[in-house]
Order: sequence, then C-alpha cells, then structure tokens
Amino acid sequence: MYKGKKVSIIFPTYNEKDSIKEACDEFLANEYVDEVLVVNNNAAEGTKEEVEKTKANQVFEKKQGYGFAIRRGFEDAIGDILIVSEPDGTFYPQDVNKLLAYSDDFDVVFGTRTTRALILDGANMGLFLKWGNWFVAKIMEFLFNTTHLSDVGCSMRLIKKPALDKIRHKFTIGTSHFGPEFMLLTILNRIPFIEVPVKYGPRVGQSSVTGSFWKALKLGLIMISLILKYRFMSLFKDYSK
Repeated sequence: MYKGKKVSIIFPTYNEKDSIKEACDEFLANEYVDEVLVVNNNAAEGTKEEVEKTKANQVFEKKQGYGFAIRRGFEDAIGDILIVSEPDGTFYPQDVNKLLAYSDDFDVVFGTRTTRALILDGANMGLFLKWGNWFVAKIMEFLFNTTHLSDVGCSMRLIKKPALDKIRHKFTIGTSHFGPEFMLLTILNRIPFIEVPVKYGPRVGQSSVTGSFWKALKLGLIMISLILKYRFMSLFKDYSK
C-alpha cells in the first residue's frame, strides 16, 4: 500500500514461462505492492503452474493480444494505483518506488528505456529499437504539443484508478500497439502525466515482437499511422467526453 492506496502490478503473459515465477516473487516482495495480477493470454504450456507456485492472482484472457491482456488486467485488478509491467526479467521492482513517487503529482507515469546509463548489458535496446522508439515518441510529442516523450514502446507505466475510469471505455486496440493508444488517450483527455527513466535489462527468452527486426519495423509503422489517425480525428472529435 502506498499512502493509503492499494497498488496492483499487472503482468500480461504469453511467452514468459521461464521467468514469471521469479518476477511475481520479486514484485510481491516490494513493500508497496498489494497484488500481482497475472493475465494469462493463452500463455505457453506450464505458465499457469509456475504462477500457481507464487502468491500472485491469475486470470485468463482468451482474446489474443497484448492490449486485450492489459485491458483485462485493468478490469480485474484490485488496486487504486495500477502499474503495468512485464514478467520477462526486463523490468525491476525497485522502479515501482520511482513511479509511485511521481504519482504524488501525476495521474499517469510512463517509463522510458532510452536513458543510456539504465540500459543494462544484454538488454535488447540496440540502435534501431532505441532510436525508433524515440522517433515515434517525438512524432507524438510534436503533433500534440505535449510534454517530453522519448519511448513510445516502454510497457512499464502507472495509472491511477480515477484516471483509468476516464479512458477505459475508449480503448479500441487489443494488440501490440495498445501502448501508444493508452498514451494518446491520456494526452487527449488532459490527464496529467510525466515520463521517467527506468532500468531495462536482458529478457529471459525470445520476444514475439522485438526479437524480429521486420516485426519491430512493422509495429513502428503501425504506431505512426495510429498517431496520425488520432491527430486527424482530434480535429473533429473531442476525446475528453
């Protein structure tokens, strides 16, 4: 619990069988965390059993896709403050404290993995991924004249329940580019937010998206088209209603 508010960690899982038990245990050991909620999104065989070895809660989402998993987590988590992360070893429970500290002043806190000193040896954040994420984030920052953004793809982020209630019914995406839509709806609904650097380490196992150059490139182009679409539509539609 953080300043009288319950804190939930949401872990979407698909291909993290070898790391999820350790991730659940480590995040549950954080003094502020009240719940780790694993959203099993048709995950690899054996994942369910690994989660059951921990004190984490587990729900099952049959609609395939990162966005559908997160949206299910938003519905089932008990926390007043919700933190989305990954159970693949790339993010660290110490950064929960950092996000919570900034939540004193902001309703949404986005992580960024582009701070060089916090990119650990072996992390999958090479030239293309780092500057690709930065480039797409800068398009969003420029088109919406918003505060500093440097990583559109960082999946470690925090949102308070009242802020989530403003946008949860506006989500339309259930796949890998859900993250940018989350950011766009935050911006368009004038929800106070900030981006802060988090540690980024090597992944346990292979990513289904960023492990492939061509899949990552395709995802980046989809993200850019989504940003352009929202910018165009915002000329005719008030997304804050």
